Amino acid sequence: MTQTIHVDVVSAESSIFEGEAEFVALPGETGELGIYPQHTPLITRIRPGAVRIKLAGRDDEEFVFVAGGILEVQPRRVTVLADTAIRGTDLDEAKAEEAHKAAQEAMANAKSDIDFARAQSEFAIMAAQIAALRRFRQRR
Repeated sequence: MTQTIHVDVVSAESSIFEGEAEFVALPGETGELGIYPQHTPLITRIRPGAVRIKLAGRDDEEFVFVAGGILEVQPRRVTVLADTAIRGTDLDEAKAEEAHKAAQEAMANAKSDIDFARAQSEFAIMAAQIAALRRFRQRR
């Protein structure tokens, strides 16, 4: 029998995923993290990008886009507390492209450093969302 780890992906709005997995991969603050059952306890920030969850006993993966947040790892549990989380199947590339362009325009028209920083953050999140969505579609 394959060892599993319980995975919870939650945002402020709702629980996005809860279930057993063989493996979880996600963008940590300093690079890509891979989590297997019995992983050493860890708490770290995560960057915008894809959370890939290898479902227990299946060949496919669950895909969730997160716009940043916190990761907590315990030997039998992984918890992703995301600022924003969207199921891969719910992502809309056209809307993401539109938001990406709007953020780019906002950066060009920023009247203060704070406005520029906000637009730059949104631009980076939308770029990560588009990249994650394209990788998700290639795997299918």
